[in-house]
Parts: sequence; structure tokens; C-alpha cells
Amino acid sequence: MSKHTFARPALRLATLSAALWLAGCSFIPTFSRPAAPVAPAFPHVAATSTPAASAKAAADIEWQSFFKDARLKRLIELSLENNRDLRVAALNIDATRAKLQVARADQLPTVNAGINGSRGPVASGAISSSYTAGLSVTAYELDFFGRVRALSQAAQSQLLATEEARKTVQISLIASVANTYLTLLANDELLRVTRETLKTRQESLRLMQLKYDNEAASKLDLSTAQSLLEAAKVSLAQQTRQRATDESALVLLVGQPLPADLPAGLGLAEQGFLSDLPAGVPSELLVRRPDVRQAEQNLLALNANIGAARAAFFPRITLTASAGVASSDLDTLFSNGTSAWTFVPQLLMPIFDAGRNRANLETAKVNKDIAIAQYEKAIQSGFKEVADALAGRATLGEQLQAQTAQLNATQTTMQLTDLRFKAGAASSFEVLEAQRSLFAAQQAQVQVQTQQLQNLVTLYKVLGGGWTEAADTQKAAQP
Repeated sequence: MSKHTFARPALRLATLSAALWLAGCSFIPTFSRPAAPVAPAFPHVAATSTPAASAKAAADIEWQSFFKDARLKRLIELSLENNRDLRVAALNIDATRAKLQVARADQLPTVNAGINGSRGPVASGAISSSYTAGLSVTAYELDFFGRVRALSQAAQSQLLATEEARKTVQISLIASVANTYLTLLANDELLRVTRETLKTRQESLRLMQLKYDNEAASKLDLSTAQSLLEAAKVSLAQQTRQRATDESALVLLVGQPLPADLPAGLGLAEQGFLSDLPAGVPSELLVRRPDVRQAEQNLLALNANIGAARAAFFPRITLTASAGVASSDLDTLFSNGTSAWTFVPQLLMPIFDAGRNRANLETAKVNKDIAIAQYEKAIQSGFKEVADALAGRATLGEQLQAQTAQLNATQTTMQLTDLRFKAGAASSFEVLEAQRSLFAAQQAQVQVQTQQLQNLVTLYKVLGGGWTEAADTQKAAQP
């Protein structure tokens, strides 16, 4: 059979293959988003103040607008530049993007240039030489049944999932920096209260010692005053240690030692966070959360893998071809060589593989079912986080108000008890007990105030964290 006789059916096969490739064939199942397994509305919404209709959703508020403290803003900026978890998340995007490029490259033929030579004896006993040079395509798969395209779609979804994962890391990082910063402010306030209490109790012990020496106070009064002083020292040591630990946590989040030139910050009562963030409804909110979108993209990737596993049951057609020049003499290969080409199509039909393809398909289906469960779990977890934060918003404000009122009442009690003691109408034990109650009320007031602020930060985070598409585009454009 001549080369031309072979070339005609080969050309028709190539034309048919190209037509089928352009027409496309896919075994990827039709994707439908699973229903959200949560209630149609968030609890505790009615208990909070109803926000204005023009109020922006939390997902549309950038963190620069939500936070007012210049010192906190600078710390967040440094964390976005230096935090290692965020850096790893960004590098994961680069790695996944490279994998997507590899998957896309499999859809196109790989062309190589090469020179081949061979020498060996022939039947006459002489030595025969043969040299070829040119371009070649090796085992290029004609993707009739969409196997390669399905793998490429899976890689594309994995890239999108990785990008959403980075957003989740950034949102969590911003909230962690803010909450840790608020904890440091609370530590400073508690240290201030403790130092003032320590001075007061040192003076009380000095006066009690004088009274005891002059037999105007009992041993019980003296030991009680000593106990309260030592308790204040214990509290001071604990809070000093806790502040150092919290500062170390902030340094880790920021990714570098805290600069000495940070701008001045605001106190706990001056933070001014937005408290009327609208919760919306779960069906609209949760699909905007990056963690839910990440779970959905992972589900899409595994759905595409089912298409690739199904396509493996059908014939796989590959093409190997080359074109160039040939010569029996290496010196004349490029100057006087003759043109040469080969065209070798190959069709492989799976007949017996010991159940490998069927097992791969079953694995792909099970992995998709797992991804559905993970997607639903992400929605349920998001729903719980929002519900918990809304419950905090509905109650912490009232708790702080009551705690402040209790503190004011305790301060009044302390002042009146001290006046009565100086007038001889109250015992030293009553004064010491009033000091103990005042210190506990001061600590509780700071703690509840911190919890309320941190709850607002958490609510901002779980409602979307202020990640807008415009901000996303700006971040992507930065080197």
C-alpha cells in the first residue's frame, strides 16, 4: 500500500476527529446546588434593633470603614502584608493555577523538535545509517468523550476554591487581629484598675496595722486586709502575664515585631463599631461567604471528576505524528535530506481492567457525596456562627448596661461605707468587703465591654467580613 493510499483514510479520520472534538462530548453530570439545610431565617433578629433599609450589608463594608482606630488599622495592614498563613494561602493559589495550566495543556498537542539517528547491520552484512530531524507530536489524545476537558474543569474549580480559601483566611485574620487588639486594650484597663486597687489596699493595710498596734482592730481585721492585698498582687501578676501572652499572639498574627511608631489608639469605649449590621436571610447571605463558596467549588470539581471517570469507559484515540527530513548521511541531513513524515493514529478500547474503571467511577461518585455533605456542613456552620453572633448582639448590650449600673451602685456603696466607717458607724470588715465587691465589679465591667466589642467584630466576620468584588479586584492587581 502506498503512502498516498494510507494518507487518504488517515486524513478523513483526522477531519472526523476534529469535527467531533469541536462538537464536544461530556459525561459530567448536570450540577444543581444542594438545598440549604437550615431555617429560612436567623434567630434573634427580631430582638435586635431593626437597621435602616439603606444600611449596607456587612459583606459590602470594607474593613477600613468598619474599624475607626488608626492603631488597629495599621496593625491590620501589617498583618495583611506579613502574616504567614495568608502568605501560604496566596501561594496555594499560585500552585493550583499552575496545575490548571497543566490540565489545560493536555487539551492541546505537544510539539517537540528532535534529531534521531540509528546505525546497524543489514542482511548483506553492511552497516546501514539513518538520520531524521523534524517536529513530532507524541500520543496526543483526541478528546471525543470529554475526559481531558472534564479534568480541566475540575482543575478550574479547584483554583476557584483555593481563591475562596484565601479570602476566608484574610477575613479570619482581620477579625483575629481586631479581637486580639481589643483583648490587649482590656488587659491595659484591667491592669490600671488592679494597680489602683493595689494602692488602695496597701493604704488600708497600713491603717489597719496602726489600729491593730493600738488595739483598735482585731487580728481578723488585719489578716483580712492582708489577704485582700495579696489577692490584688496575685491579680496583678496574672494580668501582667496574660498581657504579655496576648501581645505575643498579636505579634504572631501581624507577622513581625510591633513597630514603635504605631499611631495612637482609641480606648475600649471609643472604638465605635457599627452595631446595626443587617443579618439578611440565610439563602442570600451564606452563598456570599467565601467558605461556603469554597465548598461549592470543591463540589463542582468532584462533579467534573465523575465525567472524567465515565469517559474512561469509552475508547481512547491518540495520534502520533512527525514531519521533517531524513538522510543516510548526517552531514547532508539538512542540506540534501529528503522529506519524511509519519502519521500513526491509535485506538484503545477498554475490555478487561479487573474493575479499575468501575472502581474509579464509584470513587468519584462517593467523593461527590462527601463534598455535598461538606457543603451542607459549611452552610450549617455558617448559620450557627451568625446565629451565635446575633444572640450576642441581642444580649451583650443589655448585659453591659446592667453591669455598668451594678458598678455605679457598688461605687456608691463603697463611698457610703467609707463615710460610715470614718464616722464609727461601720466596721472595718464592711469596708474591706466593699473594696472586694468594687474590684470584682470593675473587672466584670471591663470584661463584658470587651465581649460586646469582640462580638461585633465576630458578627462582621461571619456576615461576610467586608470582602467586596471591587476590593478583591484591587487586591489581585497589587504585585
